[in-house]
Amino acid sequence: MLSPANEEIVRATLPVVRQHLETITGVFYDTMLAEHPELLDVFSRSAQATGAQRQALAGAVAAFAATQIGAGAGLPIDVMVERIAQRHASLGIRPEQYTIVGHYLLHAVATVLGDAVTPAVAAAWDELYWLFAVRLIGREARLYAEAGVTSEQPWREFTVAHRRDEADDTVSFVLTPTDDQPAPAFTPGQYVTLAVDLPGIGRQLRQYSLSQAPAGGALRITVRRARPATPDTPAGLVSCFLHDHVREGDHLQLSAPYGDLTLRPGTHPLVLISAGVGITPIAAILDHIARTQPTRDVVAVHAENDATRHPLRADIITSGSRLRSFRHLVWYAHPTSTEPAPAGIELHTGHVQPDDIPIHPDTEAYLCGPVPFMQTIRSNLRQRGLPTEQIRYEVFGADQWTPTQAA
Repeated sequence: MLSPANEEIVRATLPVVRQHLETITGVFYDTMLAEHPELLDVFSRSAQATGAQRQALAGAVAAFAATQIGAGAGLPIDVMVERIAQRHASLGIRPEQYTIVGHYLLHAVATVLGDAVTPAVAAAWDELYWLFAVRLIGREARLYAEAGVTSEQPWREFTVAHRRDEADDTVSFVLTPTDDQPAPAFTPGQYVTLAVDLPGIGRQLRQYSLSQAPAGGALRITVRRARPATPDTPAGLVSCFLHDHVREGDHLQLSAPYGDLTLRPGTHPLVLISAGVGITPIAAILDHIARTQPTRDVVAVHAENDATRHPLRADIITSGSRLRSFRHLVWYAHPTSTEPAPAGIELHTGHVQPDDIPIHPDTEAYLCGPVPFMQTIRSNLRQRGLPTEQIRYEVFGADQWTPTQAA
């Protein structure tokens, strides 16, 4: 915890720091990446362009600061630390990089707030930063050890053994190690980071969920081409590269599997809820359940634009057919066909109606999809009596940490 004197300083200055956090983080990234361009290999250019990375850092700093002054009641700080550490480990973040980040972050605070940052204020926020950093460094070191890698050598080469079109703009890649060693063990729901060298741009890192349970000595990722949402937003650099250039026989660099959206042991009923390409970790979890707990009660819910955009639908149907009790609810917002749904699918038109999702008091829910979609579903499940600890979720991209996440 913060020393008493610095706790009082952080308490007094947090409101003004929070008010300017997005400006501070903007100055931080602009300055640091200009002077350390090698770090562009770590940070997503797309997330930088949209501002998502700045918002994520601002939210994490504000949330951690609040907990250190006793104002963070309800904030999921342990979840936040675990999720950030898992993401950092997948990127190969090294302990010494925290020194660089700390220097430029505190410099940005001083730049934006000016004379308000006295030596005492700077010292208080420096202590706060290192409390956060040391906690992350320690957890990341354990994650590297558990994965059998180091932060200096986090990558392993894989061969694309198979490429398959799954739906419009969505492709699966089955990957096998090139070193003749077994594929790494993983828990369904986890992801790997893919490192690719893009011509004229440089190295970029992206996380992709493993979309199949462990089987056959291979890993499978399923990638949707990220098209620009608006004329002002960029296309996905890595997803477009994979779609346009990566073929069977090509080699790719992957991290070990990481991530905390993993299935808890137990026999409680499951509700697996996804939208869009958020179906990928859900498909792996369902595949695992079908292989290991075929008597477990499962409901799968998916939201998609139309059937042509629905990836891994056949996988969900196949896994569900091996379960004793399975319901498969699908909503197509803009269906393009009047053909009946395949057997076993309860097909609806429009947006998901959360009240129509069956739950039991003991249900455990797993969510993956766009943040607004998950917020709506999560809020509904809580209003219907499902405790927070029974609702787990995964965010693709930068997680936005705010007090409302724990509400």
